[in-house]
Amino acid sequence: MFERFTDGARKVVKDAQEEARSRGDRAIGTEHLLFALTRDDGPAGEALRDSGLFRGAAGDAVAALPDPSGLDGEALRLLGIDLDAVREAAEDAFGPGALDAPSGSRRNRSPKGHIPFKPESKKALELSLRQALNLKHGYIGSGHILLGLLQDRRFRAARALSGAGMDLEALRADVIRRIPPKAA
Repeated sequence: MFERFTDGARKVVKDAQEEARSRGDRAIGTEHLLFALTRDDGPAGEALRDSGLFRGAAGDAVAALPDPSGLDGEALRLLGIDLDAVREAAEDAFGPGALDAPSGSRRNRSPKGHIPFKPESKKALELSLRQALNLKHGYIGSGHILLGLLQDRRFRAARALSGAGMDLEALRADVIRRIPPKAA
């Protein structure tokens, strides 16, 4: 599949890996692809920026998503556990940031070498191929990658965009309009 990627699409994938590395993440998520697309010079980056989504806004939108650690504050509240109160009590007893990962933890160190894709990112890239085929394009560009991210609203990137107030269908139509029929 990667043989169909344009140089721009390959750069997006490489930039997504660097995004994950710089954040100390062990795998590339759809949010890393979104961050990389905000810097893209092609149809995806243009569509995102024209709709008001820049790198900082993308980071804020992803940060606003529920905690990926699996701690569901609402579910804990239903069990009578106030997650904010637990955090506050821990910080009162042990100091600010008591529940944060230690600075020397594996999570906070930049991973070296190859960083794998999370399953949802692999799926988004597979969907980018399907999008290219549906549009009868013989290549996969950055616009197709964005279309792949938008296709499944369960992806973190799609949820972040939606949570930021983006109209995903309008964004989809805009990027389709911008994608050239032949690779540049």
